[in-house]
Amino acid sequence: MTKLRLAIVGAGPAGIYAADILLKTERNFDVSIDLFEQLPAPYGLVRYGVAPDHPRIKGIITALREVLDTGRIRLFGNVLYGRDITLDDLKKHYNAVIFSTGAVRDADLDIPGIDLPGSYGAADFVSWYDGHPDVSREWPLTAKEVAVVGNGNVALDVARMLAKHADDLLPTEIPDNVYQALKGSAVTDVHVFGRRGPMQVKFTPLELRELGELPDVDMVVYEEDFDYDEASRAAIATNKQVFVIDKVFTKWRAREAGTASRRLHLHFYAKPVEIVGHDAVEAFRYERTAPDAEGGVRGTGEIREVAVQAVYRAVGYFGSPLDGIPFDEKRGVIPNREGQVLDDHDQLVHGVYATGWIKRGPVGLIGHTKSDAMETVRHLVNDQADWWTPAHPDEASIVALLESRGIEYTNLGGWHSLDEFEKALGEPLGRARVKVVPRDEMVAVSRGTD
Repeated sequence: MTKLRLAIVGAGPAGIYAADILLKTERNFDVSIDLFEQLPAPYGLVRYGVAPDHPRIKGIITALREVLDTGRIRLFGNVLYGRDITLDDLKKHYNAVIFSTGAVRDADLDIPGIDLPGSYGAADFVSWYDGHPDVSREWPLTAKEVAVVGNGNVALDVARMLAKHADDLLPTEIPDNVYQALKGSAVTDVHVFGRRGPMQVKFTPLELRELGELPDVDMVVYEEDFDYDEASRAAIATNKQVFVIDKVFTKWRAREAGTASRRLHLHFYAKPVEIVGHDAVEAFRYERTAPDAEGGVRGTGEIREVAVQAVYRAVGYFGSPLDGIPFDEKRGVIPNREGQVLDDHDQLVHGVYATGWIKRGPVGLIGHTKSDAMETVRHLVNDQADWWTPAHPDEASIVALLESRGIEYTNLGGWHSLDEFEKALGEPLGRARVKVVPRDEMVAVSRGTD
């Protein structure tokens, strides 16, 4: 029987789901899957892109672990595509490759002052507070007043982490350096700005409701934002999520001004215009917008300004190009047709596939990731005639290649060791785990050389 040797680059949900779906798909060939991940640990943005106080979302890891623990997928962590392995390497050892590298860069916000000191990308901040091994251990938290630009779940995560008191994060897996930095934060006011109205937000009711439950943090909304137009009223009447969001806002609007030590302000109909400052951020300037009667907004020409000393842009994620693979610089994705990668002339690149955010862009939840993977895998299975013919398809050959290059790769057993080590660090503190942050320490624990 024919054997498919498949490489998957990226061990986040998209890559793991693709492997799982392929293994469960009816087919006339055997499957052998190797999963490559640039970090020493798997799970991608579920481990390094979800705020530590979201245990329900992190529960996804349980399902992902069950897939890996079937023993039918090999994991090679701490292996960077383009440096440690190349496309030519993959062609020599596999019949095909699926790229599931996600989108981890911040999308641009093209306004004056965006490069001032004190202006940050939300993705960088998220990587810091999630203990990503490749970012600085330090983060400046000297600003008393902070602006967060965006109306999606990432914007709310960033705002919540800035406003929340550090001690309230202790039950989570927050790294110690992050806790210590947040403990010393000077913040008193966090302002979240969205270009559209409160009934057009992109975050979920659960995310919104959690904001109002932060101890010693007052929620501040502005009555002028709640003069609903016909489109907003229709959304409340026809969309259950919007209905719940309206109920949350209604509750907050009825609250009396609080006496908390910190405040989280939500500003709507606010289009970013400029980050003001000379040597550092001094203010956030925006244009007041208004409904355009078509579900969007229009500018009013009214310019407002809020004094802040830091700005975080959370206007979306963006994919990164991969060596030897076509890339759409405008959309930040690998150009593809239902997961089949396309070249610059819209022709299929045989043997190369994409799934997840690098395929469709940073939109959608886990359910979309699964359907994405199903679509890609369906084409992979049907494209058997176009697979590569590897010179060294045996499973031992890729191990020999990595070892010959001196690459300190980690495997699934190593991840289990690191997982247990982190849990042991947390146990005496009454915490689920304490993350190991430095890459060399992660590798040492995983490889048993610590």
